[in-house]
Amino acid sequence: MLYTIPHYYHKFHCVAGDCTDTCCAGWSIMIDDKSKKRYWRQKGEFGQRLKQSIDWKNSSFKQCGKRCAFLNRENLCDLYMEAGPDMLCKTCREYPRHTEEFEGIREISLSMSCEEAARIILGTKEPVTFLTKEDEKEEVYPEFNFLLFTKLTDARDLIISFLQDRRFISSHRMALVLGFAHDLQSRIRSGHMYEIDGLLSRYRNESLHSIAEKKLLGRKAQAESRFLKMKELFSIFQELEVLDADWPRYISTIKKLLFEKGIASYEENRSAFYQYLKENPEREEQWEIWCEQLLVYFVFTYFCGSVYDGQPYGKIKLAVVCTLLIQEMAQATFKMREGRLDFSEFVHLTHRFSREVEHSDLNLNALDRIFISDQRFGLSSLLSVL
Repeated sequence: MLYTIPHYYHKFHCVAGDCTDTCCAGWSIMIDDKSKKRYWRQKGEFGQRLKQSIDWKNSSFKQCGKRCAFLNRENLCDLYMEAGPDMLCKTCREYPRHTEEFEGIREISLSMSCEEAARIILGTKEPVTFLTKEDEKEEVYPEFNFLLFTKLTDARDLIISFLQDRRFISSHRMALVLGFAHDLQSRIRSGHMYEIDGLLSRYRNESLHSIAEKKLLGRKAQAESRFLKMKELFSIFQELEVLDADWPRYISTIKKLLFEKGIASYEENRSAFYQYLKENPEREEQWEIWCEQLLVYFVFTYFCGSVYDGQPYGKIKLAVVCTLLIQEMAQATFKMREGRLDFSEFVHLTHRFSREVEHSDLNLNALDRIFISDQRFGLSSLLSVL
């Protein structure tokens, strides 16, 4: 078994009561079967509390005011404090670690739905590298397409190299990976897997950077068109499950700040934001690094999962659109804060986005469907707003 992690992975340590948010509120905490059996066997007063605090039918902890029944006033876990870490269920032991499973391979990342994990990921200044170790476990997945998986891992390596090429701004890098994923998808759809190696070689050619730049400039949207397209991107949220009851109000505020006063106001704020970045080269460089780390995070986490549905282009659209939405949320925050945006604010809004979008299978499946079939998110449309 091969295990792969990003190099910052072991920097994470739960800050417990010092966390500005808590992972023990706002969503259901599911209990694995092994832990549920262990909880049922507990005796005494604490065992009685356990039995009363679990929704046995739905295999989750009950909530009180949208907080886990074991979360105390200091935002600490009574279950942990009473019985120790071994008594935690699998969800609580592993979060915010996220595992993607493939035959003989586990890829483990940190989830930005945890604010401390988001701080580590976005605060990483160097390009992310990935560490791999191996143990003696073996497994076989029936009908696992290892040939496709190999091609996808090669493609992801190339995509991440594009995203980490700091000679170019993030919009250029996004354009290049969208074009590559579009061409990769066409080979997979037509069954021409033998052409993928040639495609990889062609995209490694430096001249494609100038081609990508020309395509990007040629498809730049006019102010009115970009304004309308970005409003359209925000319409995605209307098709997703709401996890946090406050989320619709928050997104409504973001949309009002960005779009309510029309195109002129939107462009004025957009220009002011990028002027704010340019006034300080360090600030501008930091912004580009934040965008890079977002893109690499989404690509590492989700891209190779397309071995199960054959839709890598949809996964790249997911990475690009999520990054664009977070960028727009940052510009709204900049306006709300009267012309400033600091690291902690960017971490917080990214964490909120991730918590709402990534922690629902319904939402991730809906995004897969949207990016695979919805013509609003075609290549030309996305290139025009970069």
